[in-house]
Amino acid sequence: MSGDLDRRRLLSLACAGAGFGLLARGLESEPVVGATVAGDQIPAREASWYRKLEEKRVACQLCPRACQVAEAETGGCGVRENRGGVYHTLVWGAACAVHVDPIEKKPFFHVLPGQRALSFATAGCNVECKFCQNWEISQFRAEQVKAVYLPPEELAKAARRAGAPLLSATYSEPVVFWEYVRDAAQAGRRLGIRSTVVSNGYIQEQPLREVLPLLAAFKVDLKAFREQFYRDLVRGELKPVLRALEIIRASGVWLEIVVLLIPTLNDSEAEVRDLARWVVRTLGPEVPVHFTRFHPTYRLTNLRATPVATLDRAWAIAKAEGLQFAYVGNVPGHAGESTVCPGCGELLIERAGFQVLSNRLHHGACPACHRTIPGVWV
Repeated sequence: MSGDLDRRRLLSLACAGAGFGLLARGLESEPVVGATVAGDQIPAREASWYRKLEEKRVACQLCPRACQVAEAETGGCGVRENRGGVYHTLVWGAACAVHVDPIEKKPFFHVLPGQRALSFATAGCNVECKFCQNWEISQFRAEQVKAVYLPPEELAKAARRAGAPLLSATYSEPVVFWEYVRDAAQAGRRLGIRSTVVSNGYIQEQPLREVLPLLAAFKVDLKAFREQFYRDLVRGELKPVLRALEIIRASGVWLEIVVLLIPTLNDSEAEVRDLARWVVRTLGPEVPVHFTRFHPTYRLTNLRATPVATLDRAWAIAKAEGLQFAYVGNVPGHAGESTVCPGCGELLIERAGFQVLSNRLHHGACPACHRTIPGVWV
């Protein structure tokens, strides 16, 4: 959709029904709910995960970058600022992208198939992937990006009016707007709306553990299985992401993993095999892993799109190494988009692109052999 159409649709969601419009009197500094404003026109709020240092410096305790930020400076994400020794998030309620998406677009293949999610994002990111497909919002600061003011309660109400049973923090990087994610999940829970997160998994343990109980599902973009790739192409680290995956899996929150295979950089048979073995050994064979097709973008336009044969090979390796739910993404119509029973081979959920063509699951189990299929089905 075009940006204008998105804003019109969003405003209709935000303004319909009682309880919308201006916020309560006495909060004149806050913009109107649903108003499109510059990011820096939305009031900052004190951040939740930091500690104060001497000379009005602060230490961010949200992501592994652990920025130490001087007064009047921002952290590496560009959306958290030290104001007089108090750390602030600049993007709470500042939704720069809001869409109603099929849940398969996230992708979540084991979460309410065929349902929709109200997806939202703010500006900012805590890494810098050279292949980022949403760089227009992730690699900019709050004041550089237009946003719609949508407090958590309004997000949840908009999801309910849209008939979407899910909220999804996605597009840029939810870690940098983690307070907004937490508060939206709490607001959604009060209205019977469940929350999901689509993230790079680059987060410290404490904030991750605090918000996980509020979530129904978590998808992690595992960029590669080598530290050098993270250093050279992501400006991050692999080890904290692997630790986050372990914590998410142990929490009981539904977990899926996406690996974008980039020709010559992370698509070797050895790396795919090592990754699959680690998932099976550490997280378990039932965790879905999506191998998706790369298309040239942002600062990585010198490479061709991933050959389908490369994805076929990764898919075959993953299954051979014991992954029960390996998928192929960004190749509409590929057999690897569908869910097959790992017990008897029965076709359970047939997909084409983001569309569910058929769903034969019966109360979360295979109708042929009655094997329980893990996921969030109801």
